[in-house]
Amino acid sequence: MASILSVLNEGFSCPVRDVLWGHVYFTPELAALAESPPFMRLHRILQLGPVHQIYPGATHTRASHSIGVYHLGRRLLQNLVERGAEEWVSREGVMAFLCACMLHDLGHFPYTHSLKELPLRSHESLTGTIILSEPMKSLVAACGADPALTAAIVDKELSAVNSKELFFYRKLLSGCLDPDKLDYLNRDARYCGVPYGVQDVDFILSRLKPSLDRGADIDSRLIPNVEAILFAKYLMYRTVYWHRQVRSATSMIKKALLEGMENGEISGEDLYNLDDQSLFFLLKEKKTGSALAQAVQNGKLYSVAAEIPFNQQDHAGLKDIAGRSCHEEQLAGEFRRAGVPLGGNDLIIDVPEPVSFETGLFVFDENRSFAESSSAFKTTTLDSFVKTLYTIRVFINPDFYEKVETLPELSVILSTAKLRVNSL
Repeated sequence: MASILSVLNEGFSCPVRDVLWGHVYFTPELAALAESPPFMRLHRILQLGPVHQIYPGATHTRASHSIGVYHLGRRLLQNLVERGAEEWVSREGVMAFLCACMLHDLGHFPYTHSLKELPLRSHESLTGTIILSEPMKSLVAACGADPALTAAIVDKELSAVNSKELFFYRKLLSGCLDPDKLDYLNRDARYCGVPYGVQDVDFILSRLKPSLDRGADIDSRLIPNVEAILFAKYLMYRTVYWHRQVRSATSMIKKALLEGMENGEISGEDLYNLDDQSLFFLLKEKKTGSALAQAVQNGKLYSVAAEIPFNQQDHAGLKDIAGRSCHEEQLAGEFRRAGVPLGGNDLIIDVPEPVSFETGLFVFDENRSFAESSSAFKTTTLDSFVKTLYTIRVFINPDFYEKVETLPELSVILSTAKLRVNSL
């Protein structure tokens, strides 16, 4: 154990000051990772994309978040190694996990999740490719980590030699109590100025028990903390991540990019390795979507004409982003027949991306899963979270909003277009 703990405790002589966690320490080799060109791109990507237009303080970046995930990942491993994980972790694996924590967003797209529904490679896949390419491959190896293992921890489509250790690290990096979630909930709440995301990280890390198969188990004293995380995530989605104006900006950029890809002006390769500024520069160059992108930059966001709870039976056809434009044109046609002269991009139907609430934890002193534990958060509760969050919105160019808002036939128009309105 001493040798593994020494890997996590010795040689971390390079401090970085973080607003959330105070001093974060790197080894000189890990510091070189944070100074590499691929990582520096993350300083030019806002963590929450357009959220700063609603919450002006939300100007933190993917880089600061990645440093926070690394810091919490190191603390997590220190605690788990002291409690028995030294039986299956290796020096090389420990360093691979720390590198994976720091680099997990290396391939992330700009402008938060605006590109998530588009026909592109996943950002995890792009991250794996970057880690296995120079200069990152050599920089990761210099940290004492295996680049292949590091990439495979992030990209689950990849494999590595030490599959048992790999599975353990994957569970730690992606789960209910992972360092990614513990950082972004706290960090996003701090910068947005809302109280919902704050979590008791010290207590959480102090009560985890290592498990080779499950990553980390909890005891019943941590059940309230897991409940707090689940509810915090729900509240952050409802009030911040999926705020109606955030959804408006996101849908406008998504619409601009999708049309550019469909007409051949933009390819998938054009969208990889961009930052926020270069994304808008790309859209400015293109005929398709440039007006939408300019409107977002100028704060002229589309207005909500209707909000409709998602219903699988009625709205299944809207889940496919590629086919959604047909429904948009049909609905715009109904408005035109009612006297509102909407153009091709003046109406957007927004359907949120899939979201999940992870509860794959084992409560060892109750000898049962979290879903079966003494927690009040049962599967039905979490299903109700998702149901409440999933709202279809019809966004309208604000130049036409007043005409749409005063239409006495609005409910009829939405019904005719097979969009059943719930509230306006």
